[in-house]
Amino acid sequence: MPDAIPADSVGIVETQKVRFDEPLMLACGRELPGFDLVYESYGELNATGSNAVLICHALSGHHHAAGYHSMDERKPGWWDECIGPGKPIDTDRFFVVSLNNIGGCHGSTGPTSINPETGKPWGPDFPPLRARDWVHSQVRLADHLGIDCWAAIIGGSLGGMQAMRWSLEYPDRLKHCVVIAAAMKLSAQNLAFNELARQAIVSDPAFADGRYMDNDAIPAQGLALARMVGHITYLSDEAMANKFGRDLRSGSFELGEADSVEFQVQSYLRYQGSQFSGSFDANTYILMTRALDYFDLAREYDNDPVKAFAHARCSFFVASFSTDWRFSPARSREIVDALIEADRPVTYVEIEADEGHDAFLMPIPRYLDVFSAYMRRVGEGC
Repeated sequence: MPDAIPADSVGIVETQKVRFDEPLMLACGRELPGFDLVYESYGELNATGSNAVLICHALSGHHHAAGYHSMDERKPGWWDECIGPGKPIDTDRFFVVSLNNIGGCHGSTGPTSINPETGKPWGPDFPPLRARDWVHSQVRLADHLGIDCWAAIIGGSLGGMQAMRWSLEYPDRLKHCVVIAAAMKLSAQNLAFNELARQAIVSDPAFADGRYMDNDAIPAQGLALARMVGHITYLSDEAMANKFGRDLRSGSFELGEADSVEFQVQSYLRYQGSQFSGSFDANTYILMTRALDYFDLAREYDNDPVKAFAHARCSFFVASFSTDWRFSPARSREIVDALIEADRPVTYVEIEADEGHDAFLMPIPRYLDVFSAYMRRVGEGC
């Protein structure tokens, strides 16, 4: 935690929870019998309710996007670089809402929650989800907050997919759709990485077919390996070279000491895996990666993205990053080409950046400048 809260921070924030007792019909055909949503808000809703911005989180994200929960908190929210006074998502202008999706493990109803039918944690019995299920639950939250139409819905990676789904499912309830480092569906390579991560989890003996909570255990090794796999794909070769190169953390290559050699990158990945396994739920990770796999924006529109985007009524901002090989610029250009052919207003930028997929979380000057410029246009429309 810094000695003092920065002037451009939203400051100390409070987590809020709302209960929805009406069942939610899910895309899989099952009903979720009521659910909790945890969220945070930053800034003030104006008198007409026209300045609201929704933040949709990525795979391992959650509601804590900006600010601090206390003066003792070491790090701010996960998108603090972009949310706050004078930042691209300017809280002097916008009322910003960031939530933890259903199926999550940070307070919203998910696999770690109690199944009302059994009195035990849902675990692997939690219903499978699709991105549209998250959107439908987010509509409930908007209604609860008195927001008829979002000034913008914003998301990076899986969050960008949710934002696009909003534009098709509820076209009259958003004015701008901001899609950063995303795609209309996963490539075969992305599907393979997600399956590898899931196999790392389910192969952990502690996983116990997803019922590890019954044994008061967690599949820590499997989760750590899954995080390592994911983290490697989120970084570019340039980012890893700049950050670690081939620097050693310990040992040497002298004769007889090879087994003691440890590279800095090895230590870093092990640390990331250890941290993740202590804070994220394994069933949640499996559920969310499968929802990511299943996402296909144009499937029910005869696999025609132009026909899909013809249903949208909002303007779009699409951003990609040059070294992002998980969601490459080519995937963003597919979105842009379909929007243009569907005669939808769209602004596109490809940012030169060494940070790979994680670049959307970084304070890259050109990215922040272009993002800020677009959000000023959003604000003028409020």
